[in-house]
Amino acid sequence: MLVITICVGSSCNIRGSDELATVLQRCIEKEHLEGLVDIVGAFCMDNCSQGVSVRVGDRTFSGIRPADGEAFFYREIIGLVDNPLRPPEGKAP
Repeated sequence: MLVITICVGSSCNIRGSDELATVLQRCIEKEHLEGLVDIVGAFCMDNCSQGVSVRVGDRTFSGIRPADGEAFFYREIIGLVDNPLRPPEGKAP
């Protein structure tokens, strides 16, 4: 299972961590990835001055805005998920 950790500390919360989690959860549902991707919260990931911090697997990203959540999902997350329901890239279903 791929784990997405979103900082929910006070600074990230003010900058939209809850909204970002909602956007990412909608993407997970849209792509039928329930059970393959999990979103969890973490208190302070030590990047407070850079905006909402997100850890995907072993990589950490900072400054992710809720408005950029869907693009972030398709750029950084979906390719890491082994989903048998999704055809390989470049192949039609």
